[in-house]
Amino acid sequence: MSITPLMPVYPRSGVRPVRGEHCHLIDEDGTRYLDFASGIAVNLLGHSHEGLIGAIQHQAATLMHVSNLYGSPQGERLAQMLVDTTFGDTVFFTNSGAEAVECAIKAARAYHQNAGEAGDASRFEIITFHNAFHGRTMATISASNQTKMHHGFSPLLDGFKYAPFDDLEAAKALIGPHTAGIMVEPIQGEGGIRPASQEFMEGLRALCDEHDLMLILDEVQCGVARTGKLYACEHYGITPDIMATAKGIGGGFPLGACIATEKAARGMTFGTHGSTYGGNPLAMAAGMAVMEAVANEEFLASVREKGERLRTRLEQFIGNYPELFELVRGKGLMLGLKMKMESRPFYVHLRDHHQLLTVAAGDNTIRVIPPLVIGDAEIDEFFEKLSAGAASFKVPEPV
Repeated sequence: MSITPLMPVYPRSGVRPVRGEHCHLIDEDGTRYLDFASGIAVNLLGHSHEGLIGAIQHQAATLMHVSNLYGSPQGERLAQMLVDTTFGDTVFFTNSGAEAVECAIKAARAYHQNAGEAGDASRFEIITFHNAFHGRTMATISASNQTKMHHGFSPLLDGFKYAPFDDLEAAKALIGPHTAGIMVEPIQGEGGIRPASQEFMEGLRALCDEHDLMLILDEVQCGVARTGKLYACEHYGITPDIMATAKGIGGGFPLGACIATEKAARGMTFGTHGSTYGGNPLAMAAGMAVMEAVANEEFLASVREKGERLRTRLEQFIGNYPELFELVRGKGLMLGLKMKMESRPFYVHLRDHHQLLTVAAGDNTIRVIPPLVIGDAEIDEFFEKLSAGAASFKVPEPV
């Protein structure tokens, strides 16, 4: 047998973590890594948060799963926490970000098509944006214009139109009689930590209001305190109709959610959607522990303060290496270090030679997305490793 037991769909590195301590990961050989990747923006409370661990342990010993055939006091409590702290009126819990986006797409279509006598089955198209990443299911890869994700999975799902990111006029030009909604990441993550402009986000909201479209925000990566606001849309002063959230909301436990207004959820009636594991008591316990930790102004202010400090030092740092780095962008502790060359070799160099974990992204960008609980010691260690990495990095010769 030549295939590996784990299906070989990931180009896995030689790092093999077996233990986590606060903001560090320890390999099976004892090597210690500073984790400024956070499981791709998931482990927002680090790897040994007592509140999160205790909540999971207690719930695991009490009740893990019963299915959605029964009432869910745990789900009701977490849903109420999200309703109380966001724009939303109702929540559907999922196991992942891609599932949350799937639910959001269905809700947008159902808003138009399941509206009783006023329903319009012709309104099914969703406008999305270049270099977006919404997941790896058939619907979510269809929602992206990235051909690298499409290869081998044709035909794609019909019903998606793509506009350049941050180009309001291009999005407006795509609106037609079949349009159901517009879906956007306020800050593109995989696309290179690219924040949308104020004018773009306000313009999308206005277009949706004008044409009775659903504005869907994909805050899977930029949500849950990552940017110093509970959700990134708060930076723009706008509210969506539907929002997908995941990653940090479980702090490391698989959890996602689709949050919607009452109006936007009007088509999501009995039998229209479901999930065997979604909203299980164990996931709800994790989500409540995360929300209790982060959904307060003191915690959010600390993220903003640390983010500004990290950004300021990064902007000073890149001036020492003008041949390597171009700029710093992002919000809070979702920062991107844009390079003047393909970023993956430098990301690998930091990981393999300086035990610093970051994440490569599109547009030649290194993602700096540490746990939100980092302190001065971790920030200092980050710059020690980053400086050593930049000094020792050999720029690849052009091919």
